[in-house]
Amino acid sequence: QGPVVESGGGLVQAGGSLRLSCTASRIILSFFNMNKWSWYRQAGDQRELVASIDTDGRTNYAVSVKGRFSISRDNSRKKVYLQMNSLKSEDTAVYYCQRQAGSSIYWGEGTQVTVSS
Repeated sequence: QGPVVESGGGLVQAGGSLRLSCTASRIILSFFNMNKWSWYRQAGDQRELVASIDTDGRTNYAVSVKGRFSISRDNSRKKVYLQMNSLKSEDTAVYYCQRQAGSSIYWGEGTQVTVSS
């Protein structure tokens, strides 16, 4: 069904915005719609959940990003987005996209987000 690929990371000043994208271009559209998608980040040893969006559109956010980040999915384009606003230095991390299909989990290789203060 193809790899998961993230894009959109980079260097931004504190208070700025970035939008991350995630796609699994070879996935069949019906499979895409049946998957749960999540964004995780890792700045040290642990990878933490940032946001997730379920097949019915329900979203979930980490407390640290609630009100600043927004996850969305475009089923027709087979893409998932993470809009990050009001970025802080503590948001600096490698951001990973995760696709969950039943009990199967697929990860991208990550995209670096660096927020300068």
